[in-house]
Amino acid sequence: MTDTRDRQLAAQYDRYPYPARDPAEEAKRLIVGSPSHLREVDHWIFGARRPASRPLRALIAGGGSGDGAIMLAQQMATAGRPGEVVWLDRSAAARQVAEARAAKRGLGNIRFQEGSILDLPDPALGRFDYIDCCGVLHHLPDPLAGLRGLAGSLAPGGGIGLMVYAPHGRTGVYMLQDALRLLAPPEEAPAARVEVARRALRHLPETAWLRRNPWITDHTEGGDAGLYDLLLNPRDVAFTVPQLAQLIAAAGLQLRCLVEPVRYDPDRYLPDPRLRERTARLDPVGRAALAEALCGNMGVHIAYCVRAEDAPALPDWNDPAAVPVLRELDGPALARGLPGEGTLTATFDGLRVQLPLPRLAAAILAQVDGRRSLGEIAEALVRNGAAREQVGRDMLALRDAMEPMNRLLLAAPG
Repeated sequence: MTDTRDRQLAAQYDRYPYPARDPAEEAKRLIVGSPSHLREVDHWIFGARRPASRPLRALIAGGGSGDGAIMLAQQMATAGRPGEVVWLDRSAAARQVAEARAAKRGLGNIRFQEGSILDLPDPALGRFDYIDCCGVLHHLPDPLAGLRGLAGSLAPGGGIGLMVYAPHGRTGVYMLQDALRLLAPPEEAPAARVEVARRALRHLPETAWLRRNPWITDHTEGGDAGLYDLLLNPRDVAFTVPQLAQLIAAAGLQLRCLVEPVRYDPDRYLPDPRLRERTARLDPVGRAALAEALCGNMGVHIAYCVRAEDAPALPDWNDPAAVPVLRELDGPALARGLPGEGTLTATFDGLRVQLPLPRLAAAILAQVDGRRSLGEIAEALVRNGAAREQVGRDMLALRDAMEPMNRLLLAAPG
């Protein structure tokens, strides 16, 4: 599946490992995000049903400079979770950066393997419970063949986290890519192309759409690697929601969710009852496509998928033994800061979404510490004077508000 553009792509990432990372900064912070956050994998892929004690084999397919591998391996190590993260990429330069980052953290649960996802499935690598493919499919000569290879590398009950570019939020990018192909053809050396691109950006007309797109910053904040990946990449294909859904289905997978789910709910943006009568007639992909087209600010789509032949494991919010967890939030601190009007405001790439909260939201969140179960939290609220029926209703209402934000999830059972 290689071609001239693919060879140019390989040269790009050898010259500019992406994203640009300094291993010395590992002591300052852990870069987290989606897909492949351990709490998301436990919740969206395994339905909070796969025991935390069961070893997890994860593949980071197209690992680059290591963000996904470092995040997942560090979260597993911190939580004492057994298993292995396999970093796979064909760039030796990217491997050097990723290995140096892992060494700074003392991570011993990452195995580095140079190779191409175009050669998957690979019997030597075996099968995986979870596969990350973030920012790779949209650069492949044949994205469907690549995704089928990943799907063929999944163990039964496993799943995949994907990130692909989306067209509307990248308004301006493809226009400037066209311009730079004329000024700096892909056949030229990467360093020469970067120099030409920087000169062109200094003289970009005020009417250029990229100047009006506040959500795209790789060319201004990502160094030479970010600029090259955004504007000089030899192959860059964006997917609408229906195109991504079609790709997933054709690869023998089923879509579990798009992240964050609330962004893909058109009713969040259309309060008019007459319009909601019409959105109710749409299937889930149609509803997500409508939200994408209405908002116009989605520059990527993040999806969790499972094998089509597997029944998806769904989180059981009615299980009193289930343990709720917050993703990058502190329950008591969040409870203290909740507004009094009963709504929570979430902002996604400049878009504000108002989420209604139940009356007992603060009291529930104050109990969410990653250890107490849903049943224990309910009993604590009842002892404090809340009616049991109200507690049950409000716990589910809080789920309805915060699970679609990808912030309130269920943990893997101990």
